[in-house]
Amino acid sequence: MNRLREAFDQRHAAGRRALLPYITGGYPDAATTVAILRRIDPRPCACAEIGIPFSDPIADGPVIQTSFARALACGFRVETLFDELQRHRDDIAVPLAAMVSYSIVYRRGPRAFMTAAKAAGIDALIVPDLAAEEADELAAVGRELDCPLVMLVAPTSDAVRRQRLAALSEPFIYYQALAGVTGERSALPADLAAHVHELRTETGKPICVGFGISTPAHVAAVAAIADGVIVGSALVRRMNGAVEQGATAEAIAAVVNGAIAELARGLPAE
Repeated sequence: MNRLREAFDQRHAAGRRALLPYITGGYPDAATTVAILRRIDPRPCACAEIGIPFSDPIADGPVIQTSFARALACGFRVETLFDELQRHRDDIAVPLAAMVSYSIVYRRGPRAFMTAAKAAGIDALIVPDLAAEEADELAAVGRELDCPLVMLVAPTSDAVRRQRLAALSEPFIYYQALAGVTGERSALPADLAAHVHELRTETGKPICVGFGISTPAHVAAVAAIADGVIVGSALVRRMNGAVEQGATAEAIAAVVNGAIAELARGLPAE
């Protein structure tokens, strides 16, 4: 069974909540990505999201954009990252999801990209700029290759659009807590619980919430209403700081995983 499906099936059946940390892939190099992923504990973390650097992201805020620009300036290549992941996938315990712009997928061809991602050990794709109306082909290829497509639902999505997105999305639905771009926030939206409850009632699928979550208190609040909690900018900010200090791959991995462990304290005790 696909590792990500298995992780969510088990957690959903047991009512367990999960943390889904996001890191920028290939930043500052592919070896650092592997060093971080090897340390991630799969007990609190159902998945690690790997952001694929892109020159013109539409959903990422300034912290993640900075990491993308730096990775690209250092010569980032998707193939280099995938090759490194493939070599070390047996040493990485956590399931992996790649968050990637559809422009990158389209340039290589949906089937070719999905095949390469699956060979690298990627368990799902998240394509934030892929419109629901254009997602059928990639979703079908994902089902065929057992590398499912995770779709994003925005707070502005109407009921018809939510249903369409949910039908395409496996094994969970990515719910944006906020409209707009990623980034740390001081407070979560007051209507978040109501929106998550509505989406779960409509779809019956696990719901993971991202955008704006940055503290253990935020994690605790989201874990009380959703199946998974996605944290990105708060972790990438630490990556940026470590890179600026010239830290080694293992030192960056230690910083990031220390932050992940801190955030995981917001999950319910098992």
